Amino acid sequence: MNKSSFFIIGQHAVIGALKNPKRKVLRVFLTEESKKNIHRKSPNKNLLNETKVYFKTKKELDKYSTKENLLHQGYVAEVEHLEKPILKDFIKENNNITLVCLDGVTDPRNIGSLIRSASSFDIDGIIVKERHFPNESKLMYKAASGSIEHMNIFEVSNINSTLKNLKDKNFWVYGFDGNGKKNFTDIDWRGNNILLFGSEGSGMHQHTSKYADFLVRIETNKNIESLNISNSAAIVFHHLSFLKRNFAHQHLEHIHQRSLKPYPLIH
Repeated sequence: MNKSSFFIIGQHAVIGALKNPKRKVLRVFLTEESKKNIHRKSPNKNLLNETKVYFKTKKELDKYSTKENLLHQGYVAEVEHLEKPILKDFIKENNNITLVCLDGVTDPRNIGSLIRSASSFDIDGIIVKERHFPNESKLMYKAASGSIEHMNIFEVSNINSTLKNLKDKNFWVYGFDGNGKKNFTDIDWRGNNILLFGSEGSGMHQHTSKYADFLVRIETNKNIESLNISNSAAIVFHHLSFLKRNFAHQHLEHIHQRSLKPYPLIH
């Protein structure tokens, strides 16, 4: 095993890596059935053509997942890290950006589920603290279900200085807090925005929450104190995705109406 490589397990995680041209897959360990399934899912392209393939029994593959108590489903791969995207380059090249920032969120399953939701609803990227990000976690990759292959993960050394720099570049920072004054659905989400989430146990760090321009909440009934962070994030992402599509539709409709407006007569 190379120093720069690590193992991932699970059907969607492994197939996602194989489909990603930017991901170097060194070796794949499959059962005969999982190999057939890969070919069924990609009949027009041989995903195994450029990697070493080893056939194992399910029992032989168990050693790769016993420690984490995960189901490998007959899929194990040794992969290298993706090239890390650079945040400052990304914001130079794009506009109307929505980024997620995780403050003190370290549970691999929650992070993986959040990445999956972010990818599903067109969030532009996720900012994480480099030292706390479990970038080789089998659990995170399995929970992400292959979506990590096409999500921008910006690993930074300091969350607070990153938020300060983004605020200086006209980003609004919204901290999600159960005691937030406004419901997040009351916000006009156009422009460049940061969605700041803290850990489930203690929320945002006090010194980090100071960088939030607004504290907002997710409205729930009084019987529930709080939601799992990945569930909370999914609710927010879906709402923002709906608004973005609606804004785009309104913009196109406005252009269409202008094109129908008759030119003024010149006397």
